[in-house]
Formats: sequence, structure tokens, C-alpha cells
Amino acid sequence: MFKIKRRESGQNLIANFSVIQMTFQSKLLEATGGKLGVCVGLDPVVEKMPKKFHNSKEPLYEFNLDIIEATHDIAAAYKPNLAFYEAHGASGWNQLLKTIEAIPDENVVIGDAKRGDIGSTAVAYAKALFNNLGCDAATVSPYLGSDSLEPFVVDENHGIFALAVTTNPSGAELQQLICNGIPLFRHVIRMVKKININRNIGLVVGATKPELFSTVLKEAEDLPLLIPGVGSQGGDIERLLNNLSGYSAPVFVNSSRGIIYASDGEDYKKAAHNAAEELRDQLHR
Repeated sequence: MFKIKRRESGQNLIANFSVIQMTFQSKLLEATGGKLGVCVGLDPVVEKMPKKFHNSKEPLYEFNLDIIEATHDIAAAYKPNLAFYEAHGASGWNQLLKTIEAIPDENVVIGDAKRGDIGSTAVAYAKALFNNLGCDAATVSPYLGSDSLEPFVVDENHGIFALAVTTNPSGAELQQLICNGIPLFRHVIRMVKKININRNIGLVVGATKPELFSTVLKEAEDLPLLIPGVGSQGGDIERLLNNLSGYSAPVFVNSSRGIIYASDGEDYKKAAHNAAEELRDQLHR
């Protein structure tokens, strides 16, 4: 049985005022150790799991627990994508909560929710992700403006990764649209820097758009990065490393399917460990 020091749930943290929390910035720095950190995307699909999970009552949680056990000594962060849990209704939400509680506290938990709304709705989204689920960070859409982001960043113990350059090809239709002489994604970066008072805002930058990295990094300066798109989506590791050379802020390189579905046979745990280890070794070269 997997035995680790489990993190406090968001609800327990509220009740237990004696718990000392790191700031978001310090937790990212500690998790990456000054190097590029592996982020394991927890996007469970029952049909892609080994057959032993197909008839389980809690397949998402049980599969995730094995993946966490196999990779927690390698991963700097875990990124559960909420859609894969919400599709299972109340059971999925409970399995997500149990998954997050099973992640060691030294790992950063990024709730991949891509939320984006204003006012009391944004406040409720932040409360659900941080206070209820216990995520350290959330992915958010910045396209409703800065006031849609502010409820997520008022607490220096939690933070966000704002969508700047996404992995999908059609993202360029808006993100690279020229506005006042520069692409829209540069306006997004400038906007989040203005409200980054607590130093708890980072950017999502897809590895599938390497031609934009030099521009992004120059504009971002010292913002943390979450980089999806390596592995099954085709992002090139060597080109990514060349672009990131000399960038000093914490960087999390995410792989989901390439790690958790490295095998659907009995060796799935070992295969996940090996895939995560291989990615880490590539990043640390």
C-alpha cells in the first residue's frame, strides 16, 4: 500500500489554523529545486486504463493513486484536468478530492480548470479550487480582463497560470492577433504582470509553439511557466530546452498521456515511472 504524508484538504486547512503554508512563490521554487520540473497530468479515462480498473467503483482515484505512487519521487507537480472528473458527476468530484489529498504536500497541485468569469462567480471558482479541493494553483482564462483574475490571486499562498499561448493550432486566431502593433498574447502577459502584486501569477505556454518562445520569455521576464504539449502532442524537448536556457523562474513541463498511459499492461506503474524519469532526465541535461 502506498504510504505517504498526505496533504491537508482545503476544508481541513481552513479548520486547522496551526498549519503553516508556504507562499505560492516559495512552493514553486522548492518543488522545482531550481531546475525544470516534471508535471504529471492526471487526465484519467477508464477505457485507456489497464483492464483491472474497468469495473472498479472508483477507477479514477485508484488509477491515480498508483500513478502518484509510481512518480511522486520524480514529479514536481501534478495537474488534474477537472473535465475528466466532472464527466463522472458527484462520484468524479469525490474521486478528484481524494486524488488531491493523496498527493504529497511537497508537490504542487495545479487544478487545470481554465476558469474565466467575473465578480462573485470568479470568487466562487477560486473558493472551490483552493478552499474545497485544496489545489495550490489553477489555470485560468484571462480574456475577461484583469478583474476576472484578481479573486484567484488575493492570497499569496495560492496562484494561477494564465493562458497565454495554448497548444491547439486555432489558438493563434486570437492569441496571435495583432492589436496596437503587437500580438494579443503579449497584451495578456503585460496585463498579468500589472496585477502580480503577490508574485503568484504564471503563464501557460504551449511547447507546440516554439517559434513564439523568445518573444514570450522576453515579455514574461520572471513569471513562472506551465508548459504543456510535450510527448503525445508533439512538442520538441530539445528546442524547448534551447529556448529556456537562462530562464530563471520556475518552469513546469507537463506530460499527461505520455506518462499515465505509457502502458496499459501489468507493467503500467513501472512504465509510468520510467516515462516520468526519462522526461526529468531530458529536462535536466
